This record gives sequence, structure tokens and C-alpha cells, in this order.
Amino acid sequence: MTTSRLIPSRLAKRAHYDAETIHPILDEALFCTVSYAVDGQPMAIPTAYARKGDKLYIHGSVGSHFIRTIEAGAPVCISVMLTDGLVLAKSAFHHSVNYRSVVIFATAEKVTDEAERMEALALITDHLVPGRWADLRPTTDSEMRKTTVLAFSLHEASAKVRTGGPSDDPEDMDLPTWSGVVPMQTVRLAPVPQDSDRPLPDYLQ
Repeated sequence: MTTSRLIPSRLAKRAHYDAETIHPILDEALFCTVSYAVDGQPMAIPTAYARKGDKLYIHGSVGSHFIRTIEAGAPVCISVMLTDGLVLAKSAFHHSVNYRSVVIFATAEKVTDEAERMEALALITDHLVPGRWADLRPTTDSEMRKTTVLAFSLHEASAKVRTGGPSDDPEDMDLPTWSGVVPMQTVRLAPVPQDSDRPLPDYLQ
């Protein structure tokens, strides 16, 4: 759903409101930032998450002030961003970034169904490291009692995307300054084992 607070104040042409754009960005990014306010004090907490369908899941300790505050109904703004390139123009004014981002406005829904809670934890784990959940010992009842799982609807969400090269002013085009794009990507490096005698699992190869 497109609402007034989803429409950018600048460069609205870069905004997208379709699931086909929003979902892949959420699925590629690993962490989100959850922003909210307490008595007028802004707060912003980065955290792991996972998406299934039109829901985004996070988890945390039942004693966490952050979790308890948003569980109680505090409205939140959730954001993610992927950096695809540094855009270097011939002037500082026109430097930019190629990016894909998502903003979500929502309130938390506490997940109480035990099957959904366990599935959400598996989704979050495998979102960070695909295949990891099946390799872990089973989660205990005590651990589940200490964990809150919250879900957020993607009903009010938008993406914003920039691609392409710099937008230099016509009078700058003949300057000798180099301009173009420095591509960026997040890469996983070789795992560092804690137990050197254990083989590396296939999902980390």
C-alpha cells in the first residue's frame, strides 16, 4: 500500500512499491535497523531478521527494553540498505551512491504459536547462514521461554533504488577529473574454525 509517508520528498521516481522489488532487497540484506521513539527520545537498533511472505521477523530476549517497548505497540520504522557502488562525479556536489533500500512502517505482532516461533528462528538463522539451522542442536524449551519473536507486516513498505553513473553538469564534462562508478559488494571470506579438527560443513564451502 502506498501512503503519504512512503513517498520520498526528493527523487520520487526512484521509489518502488511492488513486492517484486521490495522482497529481493529484504532477502539479500542481512540486517535491518528498527527505529522507534520512547518519550520523545529516538532509538535505532540494528538487528538480524528474516522475511517470509509479507511478514518480517525479528527476535530478542524477553528482558530486552527494545523488544518489550515495540512488543507493547510502539510504532516502528524499519530500514535496510544495500550499497552497489560509489558514484564519483567531477564535482563533490554530484557524488552519489548506487543503492537499493527498503523502508517499512509497522507495529509489532508478538508471535505466540510455537510452530511459527520455531520456524521464525530457523528462518533468521538460515537467512544469515543458509543451511545452518539443520546443523545445530535442537533449541531447548528454556531457550524458547527466554526468547520473544516479533512479526511485522510489509503492508506499508517501499523501496528506493539508484543505478547508473554520475550526473555531471554539462559545463564539467570536459574537465580532466576522472568520473565513474566504483562497484561495491559484500563478500563472505574463508571461515575461521574454533575446533580445527572438525571438517568444514558443506554449507560453508
